[in-house]
Order: sequence, then C-alpha cells, then structure tokens
Amino acid sequence: MPGKTFLDNLNPASLEVLRGCLVEPGLAAATPGSRFQFERLGYFSVDPESRAGALTFNRIVSLRDTWARLAQKT
Repeated sequence: MPGKTFLDNLNPASLEVLRGCLVEPGLAAATPGSRFQFERLGYFSVDPESRAGALTFNRIVSLRDTWARLAQKT
C-alpha cells in the first residue's frame, strides 16, 4: 500500500486498558521485560516504561478458550 505507514494498518480496537487490577504481591518486584502467565488470560510482559507502583503489563500471547468453543458446538 503506497503512501501508508504501518500505523494505518493497526487495529484501533487493539488497545484495551484495565486500571485498578489486582495481582499477586510478588509482581511488585517485576522488572521491565519480565514475562508472566496470567491464568486464563495469556502471557504478559512488563512494559519498558513501567515504574514502581505503576506497572504496565502488555499481553504478548492470548490463550485459547477451548470451553467456549465446545459450548458453541452443543
């Protein structure tokens, strides 16, 4: 696509911000680049711009919802 940048191809609904989420206390010491699996949600990486007391987790892989798919078949 001539004349367009990669930003023109981004999904505008791809950014979902959740605030006030609760996590395990051990994640308070998470460092940028660390990766974690949040149960039933996916794998997340600590954002490089995170800071103590205001961590940002970016989802890098979502998990498949096998149960929802099976329920739709019945």
